[in-house]
Amino acid sequence: MSRLSILEYPHPQLRKLAEPVAAERIAEPAFQRRLDDMFETMYEAPGIGLAAPQIDVLDRFMIVDVTEAKDQPLVFINPQVRSRSEELRAHQEGCLSIPGVYADVIRADGIEVEALDRHGKPFAMRVDGLLATCIQHEIDHLDGRLFIDHLSPLKREMALKKLAKLRKRA
Repeated sequence: MSRLSILEYPHPQLRKLAEPVAAERIAEPAFQRRLDDMFETMYEAPGIGLAAPQIDVLDRFMIVDVTEAKDQPLVFINPQVRSRSEELRAHQEGCLSIPGVYADVIRADGIEVEALDRHGKPFAMRVDGLLATCIQHEIDHLDGRLFIDHLSPLKREMALKKLAKLRKRA
């Protein structure tokens, strides 16, 4: 396995719409290797989610593992949110593509998501809390959106100023 480069804001690829993954590609060794490389990259970063556009691949798939032990890796290929709870929740979000910047983002507290797993089998799951937030965050990446897009103009400006300051220090 190998660590992948993560694109950082304002890279233009982060704003592009990812294309669905053809079912026949899922079993290809290169695709499976890319999933393994993404998990290695995400865990080392460290992060709890990573979408293909963040590694400069405009395909509609993502990985997630919100556990402390990093022992429940989930793969979502061509994910779609089928329903969202009316109850909203604010979680402090960060992003591997906007390192060092965090902000409270309000999202649906619960969702039902459908996708294909890493073997191409369809599945659906109802989740809430941090896992629901993470899945919504990563699906945003597949749609060319970033967590800062959910912030007010003032908070977005403050977040981007913080990013610029962090980059100056580095």
